[in-house]
Amino acid sequence: MHGTHVTGIIGAERGNGIGMDGVADNVKIMMIRAVPNGDEHDKDIANAIRYAVDNGAKVINMSFGKNLSPEKSWVDSAVKYAESKGVLLIHAAGNDAADVDTTDNFPNPDFRHSSYVASNWITVGASSDPLAEPGFESYTASFSNYGKKEVDVFAPGTRIYSSLPGGNKYGNLQGTSMAAPVVTGVAALLLEYYPNLTPQQVKFCIEKSAIHLTTKVKRPGSEDHQVNMTDLSTSGGIINAYAALKLASTLTTAAPKPTKSSLKKTKD
Repeated sequence: MHGTHVTGIIGAERGNGIGMDGVADNVKIMMIRAVPNGDEHDKDIANAIRYAVDNGAKVINMSFGKNLSPEKSWVDSAVKYAESKGVLLIHAAGNDAADVDTTDNFPNPDFRHSSYVASNWITVGASSDPLAEPGFESYTASFSNYGKKEVDVFAPGTRIYSSLPGGNKYGNLQGTSMAAPVVTGVAALLLEYYPNLTPQQVKFCIEKSAIHLTTKVKRPGSEDHQVNMTDLSTSGGIINAYAALKLASTLTTAAPKPTKSSLKKTKD
């Protein structure tokens, strides 16, 4: 269920009147079962990243996480390999309402026993819409991990409607596992229009175009502690696909600038 739901968020057929629309409309999904029923192993995560890179992936969604990584060097090596091949990694921040600046959350872009930080990595927290979702009283999801240094951007992660196993089935799930594929879909959308963008440029466009709120939000895990979004992530904002595309258009002349009408098409 988890993987099927995540996949639909990224690339479900748009405009066909069935179920829901994925973020990107012209993607090819590579399914890799890196995590069995239970905790993921560092070896499996490292091998999965390498397999995806070697078989043509441009963006890797990682909707999983844990607080221990005994063989992190294996994962670090795979992340470095992906970086060298121009592949972007997008990871869910986690659902413990924890500050991952001070609490371990793996995998992450910070190499062990080194000051090196991978440049091809985006960590995603979960946002919510208090105006549309009764019970969620802040633009931050109450369960989401956060971190002024370690979380890059927030994206919708509450009551997300997407595909479920078993045929024509759909339903709501929530978590940073749902927020990460929203960002993955936007990254794929950017690469559809501008395929020559580097992972670093895609990350730049996503972070710099994020919506900055004028009001304070609840710090996840707190009933009444109000903070600025800049205290919860490096970008201090919530993802904005159209703004990211407009920013990407200033970085390249390889393709025409996107317009609102062109974003409504269902196929290239």
